[in-house]
Amino acid sequence: MQKKFTDDPKLLAMREAIERSETKRLSPLATLSSQAHRRTQESLPGHRQAFAVDADRILHSRAYTRYIDKTQVFSLIDNDHITHRVLHVQLVSKIARTVGRFLALNEDLIEAIALGHDIGHPPFGHDGEAILAELCVAQGLPPFQHNIQSVQFLDRLEKKGRGWNLTLQTLDGILCHDGEIHNRALRPDRTTTNFADFDRRLAAKAADAAIDLAPMTMEGCVVRLADTIGYIGRDIEDAIVLKLIARNDIPSRCREILGDTNGTIVYRLVADLISNSAEQDAVSFSADIAATLKELKEFNYQRIYRNPLIKKDYESIRICYRVLFETYLADILGHQRRSPIYTEFLDDKPAAYTDRHVPAEIARDFIAGMTDNYFLAAAARLGCETPKASGFNQTA
Repeated sequence: MQKKFTDDPKLLAMREAIERSETKRLSPLATLSSQAHRRTQESLPGHRQAFAVDADRILHSRAYTRYIDKTQVFSLIDNDHITHRVLHVQLVSKIARTVGRFLALNEDLIEAIALGHDIGHPPFGHDGEAILAELCVAQGLPPFQHNIQSVQFLDRLEKKGRGWNLTLQTLDGILCHDGEIHNRALRPDRTTTNFADFDRRLAAKAADAAIDLAPMTMEGCVVRLADTIGYIGRDIEDAIVLKLIARNDIPSRCREILGDTNGTIVYRLVADLISNSAEQDAVSFSADIAATLKELKEFNYQRIYRNPLIKKDYESIRICYRVLFETYLADILGHQRRSPIYTEFLDDKPAAYTDRHVPAEIARDFIAGMTDNYFLAAAARLGCETPKASGFNQTA
């Protein structure tokens, strides 16, 4: 008979000492581990602190494993050095923890938010998100948003529908990360104090994607700005490798102030963010750096993200999305138990999940969780003509 595991009292005492030390070591603006709040309180003891547990649970989630084959910006590129989503979230985590260390914030909470912030991204990145949003709206659902889907996966789908019971502070940071919005400064919205407040904010965001929700913690604010720092220069480096742009195409003012490599861009943005945020109840860039970052973002959107050369497979992917969504929806309505929507998704979900979700939501959740390769294989089985990975061809 297996012996019941119990924590060493010495380890528990050490954890308590660490938590007491946080009141002296961390900023008065930081989130203490003792302030962590879960939707369902857990009685099991453990030597790990609450936000460290969150980070571990996210790392061990099935959705995190699928990050490895999720598009960051460039899809279907036969080049192993191009950034995928899994590397992006690791970069954001590293950058945000560096900022948090200098500002004396809770690095465990920062890591948990950073690792989970993009876990709801569907296949093929923001293009896939836009396509899935259209399909959801056509079925009377709110437009798909990957930050809301991240909460859906971690709070309601993982562990056979039980969710990971993450803390309020972690889920709030994931919901509010909105890295596409340009902010010079972010101040925590401390009006969110419980899960009822969080659920209201999530519902409001689902109803209106344009709502700008500020995180409830300084740690969440750090991750949101670190998200931009994590992708802005890295996407430029990838675009240079693929010969979409040349290094001297970067606007001269941006090169002068931020540099022209990912390393210098990250370093200068992080240094400015720390310097301007120290001992402030907000996380902020200086006015000059913020204006330069905005210019660099606009350059990236014009020359990289909206470049028609990287959209050549968009129509094929859009058709695949539509076929998959319509097929799985019909399979649910027709109770086709041999369909992958059952055998690879619904069969391990409790009745509570199907009771709370209409068929279109179930199809959305299944597709959103797919990796790029799984998506293409599933579409091919349904007769779709699927694009193939290849070397980047500027004349395509």
